[in-house]
Amino acid sequence: MTDTEKTIVSSDKEFWSLPPNVTYLNHGSFGPSPAPVRSAQADWTARLEQQPMQFFCRDMEDELDHAEHKLAAWLGTSANRIATTRNATTAMNIVAASIDLQPGDEVLLTDHEYGAVRNIWSEKCRQAGATIATLPVSLPVSSESVVSSLEARITDQTRLIVISHVTSATAATMPVQQVCKVARNRSIPVCVDGPHAIAMIDLKLDELGCDFYCASGHKWLCAPFGSGFLWVHPRHHARVKSPVVSWGGSLSGRRRSWKDSLRWEGTDDPAPLLSIATAVDFLDRERLRRFRQYARELLIQATGTLANIEGIRIPEGDDQSQVVSMCIVELPCPKDWQPGYHGRADELQIELWKRFGIEIPVFSWNGRRLLRLSAHLYNTSADFEHLTASLEKSNRLYG
Repeated sequence: MTDTEKTIVSSDKEFWSLPPNVTYLNHGSFGPSPAPVRSAQADWTARLEQQPMQFFCRDMEDELDHAEHKLAAWLGTSANRIATTRNATTAMNIVAASIDLQPGDEVLLTDHEYGAVRNIWSEKCRQAGATIATLPVSLPVSSESVVSSLEARITDQTRLIVISHVTSATAATMPVQQVCKVARNRSIPVCVDGPHAIAMIDLKLDELGCDFYCASGHKWLCAPFGSGFLWVHPRHHARVKSPVVSWGGSLSGRRRSWKDSLRWEGTDDPAPLLSIATAVDFLDRERLRRFRQYARELLIQATGTLANIEGIRIPEGDDQSQVVSMCIVELPCPKDWQPGYHGRADELQIELWKRFGIEIPVFSWNGRRLLRLSAHLYNTSADFEHLTASLEKSNRLYG
C-alpha cells in the first residue's frame, strides 16, 4: 500500500466513533457502522415517526425494493432473488420453515458450522424425525478434501446440505461453488451461511450454484445491526414461508410475491434494512479494494508477530492466501483449561478486555483454543501491537 493510500485509509478511520480506550478487534462478530450509515438509519427512523401511515402503507415497499436493487447489483444477482431480513439467523430460520423433511431424512453440515445454525437445523430435524449428519473437516481446510469427503458422505437420505461460505470459529473459506456442483449432480439443495463472506470476498450469487444464501449486513459491509438478506433461487420461490405468521400480503396492494410473508412480520422499524443501500454506497469499489488490502496487510503482519510468542502458532502454516479481514491463531491449551461456551467466555478473552481494553474473541473448536483476529478500516497496526504486548503480559494465556 502506498503512502497516499495509507493516508486515505487513515481518513476512513474518522467515520467510526469507537472509544479511545477500546481496542476493537472483533468486527467479525459485531461490526460497527460508519457515520454515513448511522446517519441514514436515523433519517429513516425519523421519516417513519413523522408519518407512519404514509411510510408503512405507501412508501416502505418501494424503498425496500430500492435497497434490494442496490444490494443485488453489488452481489451479482437480481432483486427478485433477494429479500431483506433482520440477519442471517432470521434468514436461516426462513429456510428451515420452507424445507420439507420426513422421518429418516438427514441434513448434512460440517463441524465448522455456526452454533446457531446447528441449533436451527437440530430443532427442525427433531420436529420432523430427521437427523443431523456432521462431516469432519480438518484445519487447515483443503478444498479438494472437503469436496471429496462431502461427496462420499452424501447418502440416499440426504435432503439438504448446509455449509458456511467463510466459517465463524475457524475463519476458513469453504469451496461452496464446488460443493454446490456436487450437490446439484445429486439433486440435493444447498443452503449457504454467508455472513462473513459479504464484502470480504468477491461474490456473484447467481454463479455460485446454491439454492439459498443467508447473510447479515453488520459484518464487513458495515450495514446496521438488524440488517441482512435471504437469497433464493427462483425454483424455490413458491415454497418460501416465514416462521412468523402475520398478514402475508402487500400493504400497498401489490400483486402477490414470494417476499410477501417476509416483508411484514408485524410492526417494526425497517430503518436498518433501508440503510443497506447507504452501506453499499459507502463501501464503493475503491474503498472496498482499500479495505481488503489494508486489512490483509494488518493481519499478516499481526499473525507473524504473534507466532513469535511461545505456544502460539498459525494453523494455516505458511499459506495465508485466504487471509483477507479475519483469521485465527491457535493458543496453548493448559491442562486445567475450560473451553468457553455460549454465555461464558474464555478466561483469556475476559482478561484481555478487563485488563487491557481489547475486544477480541477466544473460541474453542474441536478441543482447540483459537484467537480470532478481525481488521477493518478503523484498525491500525498499533491495535495489534497492543494485542501482542498484552498477550505477552497475560496471566491467562498459559493457564
